[in-house]
Amino acid sequence: MIKRIKSLKIRTQLILLILFAGLVSFSLFHKLWLHKWEIAEDITGKNYAYTQLDDMDFMDDLYEAAKAYDVPASEEDADAAAAIEPFLKMPNDYTSIYLYGREDGLYRAGRFAPAMEQHDFRFFFDVGYRLSDGEGEDMRMFPLQFRNDAAMVIMTNYERTLFTYPYMAGCLFLSILLFFLIILFFFNRKIRSVLILKKEVLTMSSGDLTQPVSNLGGDEIGILARELNNLRITLNDNIVKEQASHKANQDLITALSHDLRTPLTILTGYLEVLRLKRNPGLQEEYLEKCLKKAEDIKDLTDRMFEYALVSEENEIPEITWISTDFIEQCLMENCDFIRLAGFSPSLLMPDAAHVLESDKTMLKRILNNLFSNILKYGDKKQPVTVVGKAKKQTLIITVTNAVKKEHSQISSSNIGLNNVQKMARLLSGEMQINEKEDTFTVTISLPLQ
Repeated sequence: MIKRIKSLKIRTQLILLILFAGLVSFSLFHKLWLHKWEIAEDITGKNYAYTQLDDMDFMDDLYEAAKAYDVPASEEDADAAAAIEPFLKMPNDYTSIYLYGREDGLYRAGRFAPAMEQHDFRFFFDVGYRLSDGEGEDMRMFPLQFRNDAAMVIMTNYERTLFTYPYMAGCLFLSILLFFLIILFFFNRKIRSVLILKKEVLTMSSGDLTQPVSNLGGDEIGILARELNNLRITLNDNIVKEQASHKANQDLITALSHDLRTPLTILTGYLEVLRLKRNPGLQEEYLEKCLKKAEDIKDLTDRMFEYALVSEENEIPEITWISTDFIEQCLMENCDFIRLAGFSPSLLMPDAAHVLESDKTMLKRILNNLFSNILKYGDKKQPVTVVGKAKKQTLIITVTNAVKKEHSQISSSNIGLNNVQKMARLLSGEMQINEKEDTFTVTISLPLQ
């Protein structure tokens, strides 16, 4: 129920709260007013409902004194009215007394309470009388035997005015105070929500987009907080993506230069052989290989514009049917190249050809990266073995070489091997590295069909 109320609009919540606060305040006033005499007596120990008319000693004196006075025969009997004046002054200043004929009910004599002739008290009484429906007035009517005749006496006491009207004002004050406290409590909660929202906006403006915005309910402030949190998440994601994109662009340049270095180096080596004319009989073969490496370089540069570096998640390999003969050809080319650089490679591939679904360009990049690392870190004095075998629908290519003693892992960025590992995963394969003493072994596993 509370959650449903909190999800309402602020205006609706305020209207419901005003109705609730009014009901609670009225209930408090009604209870305080209904039990005013008990509450006052519990607090002060005095019975404020008790007036002079409840004083039995006073009433006994009044009965006794009446026997010594004559009731005026009529209102115009001035002498008789003056004679009974001491009797009429027996009640205190807050009590009015009037005498009426027992038989005819006509007014004979009386005295209005002197306190009611005071302007301040009278104004206070008139206002309170209307608000309290005469609670400050206590009236008694009873027969009284005088010396010459019996008369009907009407006495009205106003002493309760001294308590009831201030008490009523206090009850009104407490009820109104409770009403406003409930309303102020509501506004205080909303202001606190606004202050929390302000603090979190300032936190976001300072650049910290990691702190979530508090849940502030379902009203307008809560909706604003929720949308602000969505904005924070979107901005944070965009910044993270922008940073990742920036890093990917930097890695693209680094990785592409690394990928291009190997075919460029191979091409340079073949051209150097052709320039020196060391093997005239192989000139046509070397020219063919130069053209092929130039084509590989063109493929790499074309792919640069088609997708981001392999470290980006949105790269999609161009899968085609490939024979293991193609992989063997690529391995032979790389072995020939490192042989020209002074290495002693040996290649062993399965006799039977197999088929796999893969990306030709990625496979070339994988192999070029592996042999590029051999050129950079390999020991030319030790042999390089390349073994390919088919096992349980998997093509396993293992490249083993010795590492130069002066090589330090700290100086290596491992960009090539990282690219190989990522590209192998994109091709549903795996790469494992095993480095033991001076021997470095890389194993590439690719699924066969």
